[in-house]
Amino acid sequence: MPASAHLEALAQSGWNTCPSVREGLIQAGLPAPTAEYLHSTFSAAHWKQADQAIAALRQHFQHARFGDEAVFGALLVPDPAKLDTRGAMTPAIRQDQLGAASEDVVDKKLAAGRLAVQAGSDWTLVATITGPAGVHFGSYHEIRNDPSPQRYVVDGIDTRELMVRQIWGARVLQSGARLPDCEAGGGWTFTLFPGEDLVAGRAVSGTVLYSKVRFRLGSADRGIAVVRICPALLIK
Repeated sequence: MPASAHLEALAQSGWNTCPSVREGLIQAGLPAPTAEYLHSTFSAAHWKQADQAIAALRQHFQHARFGDEAVFGALLVPDPAKLDTRGAMTPAIRQDQLGAASEDVVDKKLAAGRLAVQAGSDWTLVATITGPAGVHFGSYHEIRNDPSPQRYVVDGIDTRELMVRQIWGARVLQSGARLPDCEAGGGWTFTLFPGEDLVAGRAVSGTVLYSKVRFRLGSADRGIAVVRICPALLIK
């Protein structure tokens, strides 16, 4: 896919076209990632690397369960010092995503979570799942203890380490009103975060259910088909 297509998709994403999300960026002190901004901020080398990373992820995971349905693309992750996507957003941000200002649900036992993208840059490009749902590899324990870890390695990177709340939280915002892992889309799923540590033996996951964005804890050995993962690669 031409680099310009990835740029255009980001320019037309929820960051810019969902008013409440865009207002949230302004309140956080972040520049809106318009086409002009993206042109001036990321080089041709960045877009080439993003395109190659997306293609590599797509090829590597095409034979995974639901791999034929998975949509890989470019994701923008904001500076966590300005907008930390590892947890709850202000209810106002969700206004145009959910149809009403809605408080996110975050399990009280959750700590801050891992930062895959560090503070310092307003926006960081990530190649990952950008569609409604990820691919299926089983439960948290099955993924973390897989005897064939190469199944998750792309371009020398163990993509499990980037399966974290921060990236999923950014994906939810970028999706605008077309929310991922959401029952409103007709096929409810939830995204598991094998890059996060267990909390009292329970696994962290994210979903959108009953008009709420939810960061949850659940069974680490639950491996039913709705359990998905989202491999990712950072673009530097």
